[in-house]
Amino acid sequence: MARTAQARRETKETQIRVAIDLDGTGQASISTGVGFFDHMLESFARHGGFDLEVETQGDLHIDMHHTVEDTGIVLGQAVTQALDGFKGIRRFGHAYIPMDETLTRCAIDLSNRPYLIWRVGFVRPKVGEMDTELFKEFHHAFAMNAGACVHIETLYGENSHHIAESGFKALARALRMAVEIDPKTQGHAPSTKGVL
Repeated sequence: MARTAQARRETKETQIRVAIDLDGTGQASISTGVGFFDHMLESFARHGGFDLEVETQGDLHIDMHHTVEDTGIVLGQAVTQALDGFKGIRRFGHAYIPMDETLTRCAIDLSNRPYLIWRVGFVRPKVGEMDTELFKEFHHAFAMNAGACVHIETLYGENSHHIAESGFKALARALRMAVEIDPKTQGHAPSTKGVL
């Protein structure tokens, strides 16, 4: 059974379409108007093994905030839709991602109880044209809309590009593990409650 979904969001600030295949091969077609953010989403798709299409038109004449946050919202919604009630998945995932001098870890619980712990600090206010404070906004929006409890922590690092990218890769790898089909669940939600 295909685990695919499309989600859309249209407001006065952004128009977004996201399509995802959780069982893809890491192919990506990304267009947000923010170069470094495109790079991060391409990395997310590749390391998650997700086929991902993102088309975002945002009010970049104001700033990048709505574009980045709203894309996180729609991506989270698409993941939730593709999971169809979280049935049959491993639910938990984790990853450690080293990138040169930087090490970041992510743990995720697809519990339908969204939460974000963000222990990530940047040494510069921007990476390329993108404000580094927007990385937290993206991850928060994604977690809240994917029904995911996400803990991300950069254990150490100096290069802001590496810090940001290791975070996206860690999220992707942790999510990849969490969405895997677990035959021991026999197609049920992995919870003593029987539903997530």
